[in-house]
Amino acid sequence: MKITKYLMAVAVVALLGNYQAKAQGRGGINWTKDGSGYYQNAGGEIVMITLPKSDRKTVISRELLTANGKTIPVRSFQLSDDGTKALIYTNTKKVWRQDSRGDYWVADIANNKLTQIGKDKPASSLMFAKFSPDGSKVAYVSGHNLYVEDLATGTSKALTTDGTSRMINGTFDWVYEEEFACLDGFRWSPDGKSIAYWQIDATKIKNFLMINNTDSIYSFTIPVEYPKVGQDPSACKIGIVDIATAKTNWLAIPGDNVQHYIPRMEWIPNSNEVILQQLNRQQNESILFVADAGTGKVSQIYKENDKAWIDATDGWVWLNGNKEFVWQSEKDGWTHLYRISKDGKKEALITKGNYDVMSVSLIDEKENTVYFMASPTNATQKYLYKTKLDGKGKLEMVTPSVLPGTHSYSISPNGLFARHSYNSATVSPVTEWMNFKTNNPLTMEGSVTNQLAKQQPSKNKVEFFKVTTEDGVEMDGWMKKPDNFDATKKYPVVFYVYGEPASPTAGDTFGAGRNFLYAGDMAKDGYIYISMDNRGAPVPKGANWRKSIYKNIGVINIRDQAMAAKKLLATNAFMDKDRVAVWGWSGGGSSTLNLMFQYPEIYKTGIAIAAVGNQLTYDNIYQERYMGTPFPSTEAYVKGSPITYAKNLQGNLLYIHGTGDDNVHYQNAEMLINELIKNKKVFQMMSYPNRTHSISEGPGTSEHLSLTYTKFLKENCPPGGR
Repeated sequence: MKITKYLMAVAVVALLGNYQAKAQGRGGINWTKDGSGYYQNAGGEIVMITLPKSDRKTVISRELLTANGKTIPVRSFQLSDDGTKALIYTNTKKVWRQDSRGDYWVADIANNKLTQIGKDKPASSLMFAKFSPDGSKVAYVSGHNLYVEDLATGTSKALTTDGTSRMINGTFDWVYEEEFACLDGFRWSPDGKSIAYWQIDATKIKNFLMINNTDSIYSFTIPVEYPKVGQDPSACKIGIVDIATAKTNWLAIPGDNVQHYIPRMEWIPNSNEVILQQLNRQQNESILFVADAGTGKVSQIYKENDKAWIDATDGWVWLNGNKEFVWQSEKDGWTHLYRISKDGKKEALITKGNYDVMSVSLIDEKENTVYFMASPTNATQKYLYKTKLDGKGKLEMVTPSVLPGTHSYSISPNGLFARHSYNSATVSPVTEWMNFKTNNPLTMEGSVTNQLAKQQPSKNKVEFFKVTTEDGVEMDGWMKKPDNFDATKKYPVVFYVYGEPASPTAGDTFGAGRNFLYAGDMAKDGYIYISMDNRGAPVPKGANWRKSIYKNIGVINIRDQAMAAKKLLATNAFMDKDRVAVWGWSGGGSSTLNLMFQYPEIYKTGIAIAAVGNQLTYDNIYQERYMGTPFPSTEAYVKGSPITYAKNLQGNLLYIHGTGDDNVHYQNAEMLINELIKNKKVFQMMSYPNRTHSISEGPGTSEHLSLTYTKFLKENCPPGGR
């Protein structure tokens, strides 16, 4: 239910984790191993740029990237540890959300040779290929089986043979990818003699059947393996497969493998041990296990419980000769970092205070320093901070305070250089290369300061505000007033909502105040545009703020939004109470419906896109995490679902959904329509045949959606001051 995956550049990315060389990288800078520069795909060849002078050197030429007379387009690439080979990812295809299938080639730089990996497999069928630690082999997934190919001999071997569309080796099913961000499902051992991998057994998961009515004379169904709320998850286990024998040893992880999830797993560096995180079905108990890959012995080292939920934490960073690791937890009420011994017997808090660690940017053990993103005093912004890794330091702000807004940093492994990006509601994105040790730009010409001086200041700036509801809840928000605003007139108000735990909307980022779906300029046409973050939004206000929505989606988030809107309308005479609209997509579509149905006296017009009308139809991992399992009662689900309140519709509603939505199924639209019909509620509907959750496929789709949205808004909530 996370439309932000498609349409918003808002992400809180945890960088804790051991990065393994693979062609499908996690984004960001492709740093050289020593951190003195980075690699870049430039004009069809791969170059190395050495800092601080940005000297360029071609590493892989266009000629080397030519096969059968054609140049291979490089989607992404990764070099072997010794830098003599590169794994090239190309000819990519989408699986669910990501282009995670494709073809792979190995460019042998030393011998000027290009070789295709898995050439006996179907085109664009290879996934997550990566070099062995010594660079002599490449492992990959194809057809839900694991393979390894010896680069010297060109011979390949199947490491698993039982893979099917439902018995999934080395990658994941729909719901693991969607809700745990799990795609790459295998890891090379440090010695290169074995591979640890996930096996997902989805044989007992029911298919949800979508129907295609347009691509042939006879309609046909499209099955999606999809575990709904209350349905058992796929069984999950971890195997260690020996490269030489292709024999798998399954780890004897305690607990029912159907009623538990394993969202994270890595090898402990320079060892024959695996560490993994296990979550129970309710996702309120997290256990860390360490397993001996040779004997299969598994030991519990750390356990945590929560009254609401515990998130999957992205990996481990090891310290003190791999005797300790850094772990992230909210157990003291804030997201903090801890040092935990490998046996789990010792624990020390690293970050201390009433603030949240939003993501980790660099752990510099040599300098006893950890760098992370945080914003202790303004939940709409993000800055780089640092403190001592031993927990004895104070919180220090690294980002210059003269640049208010949202910052991000990609720091080189040695901590010498960084790429710093900055934007805000009034500043379009700018990027500079820095000497990270001195916190100075490499050149004044390329500095953020110099780039900002060239930007034209906005005449009609977005305004940030705080509003306290009658329930005593203080919410952050932004407001974009009409151009040539006249406080003596009354203007229509359009609220943009999301409201669920997957994403905030009121951040101080470029794009705040802009409606990407409106065909035209809202400010020029005379609309007031507003967005606010209610309780439950994933902003740095502490765990109590974020988790107060537990078992209350569709209730407290809706009341927060409505009471904040009520307060704004009551205290700002220039807001027209008779022209109030609300809109949102996915979880925001659900919020829009609930606001229209539960508070019809406030919201006169609503546009809900790809909404979950009935929470019992959504996937189990997401919905059960935030609403609890529906055992023994579904009361919370019913209480939070828009269909429960559809009988209360009074205003103008436009409902939009794609019939090919594999995320929020079109059945939500039909269930809601039935409820509205039963209660004789007149509304407008726009369905998009075979379009997915993003409603973007097919010629003219995005433009049509924009025009439909804008026409309905203008007709039912007319623009302009009166």
